[in-house]
Amino acid sequence: MAKIIIPTPLRKFTDNSGVFETTGTTVQEAIQQLTQTHTNLERHLLDDHKNLRSFIRVYLGEDDINSLQKGATSVAKDAVISIVPAIAGGSH
Repeated sequence: MAKIIIPTPLRKFTDNSGVFETTGTTVQEAIQQLTQTHTNLERHLLDDHKNLRSFIRVYLGEDDINSLQKGATSVAKDAVISIVPAIAGGSH
């Protein structure tokens, strides 16, 4: 099964699990399975139209899905999907 790596700040919505196994064949299906299993995570990842929020980056391996086929990007059975939320802060 493909795996989704959950970043530490979002693990409080996945019962502290850092990895989610998915049978989704596209990134969109994989994220949908994740948010259906961990419903409290949905509002942090998806907007009102069920699209990824603009400040969330998703990588398939080392590739940003925005440079591939976005949510329609195919997911192999041994794929690793990483969710990377933007982090605000820093100096001016």
